[in-house]
Amino acid sequence: MTHTLEISDDLKDRLDSHCDEGQSPEELIEELLSIYEAEGTFMQEGYSE
Repeated sequence: MTHTLEISDDLKDRLDSHCDEGQSPEELIEELLSIYEAEGTFMQEGYSE
């Protein structure tokens, strides 16, 4: 089953700016979720515990 989410134009632009060449925003979100599920947290540059 496919669901549709509405996002703001600003968020769409932000997602697009983080996509690799040829990567869709949907693929980027899938990648981010996979990282989160595997590690339990999103990584941020310059961040350490």
